Amino acid sequence: MKKEDTVKLISAEGFEFVVDKEAAMVSQTIHNMLTSPGSFAEREHGEVTFPEISTTILEKICQYFYWHLQFASGKETEFPIEPELTLELMMAANYLHT
Repeated sequence: MKKEDTVKLISAEGFEFVVDKEAAMVSQTIHNMLTSPGSFAEREHGEVTFPEISTTILEKICQYFYWHLQFASGKETEFPIEPELTLELMMAANYLHT
């Protein structure tokens, strides 16, 4: 996989998740950051830092991106969410427009 086909998502604690760009584009916010005209750092470096999103939540969001791609292609499965993550996950999903 080429570097330009991936994007690096960085959590508040500095943990890095390298995901397929197609999966990350599930998020309208990330999509806008990576495709907006101009020389934004996110677009130039292919990485997005989320200082307000914890590693645990960002990991779950990355899982959701891939789940969404499967679901969009017609493969229906449930996406499990642990109850203790629900509130933080909802806030992050709202920010990311996912």
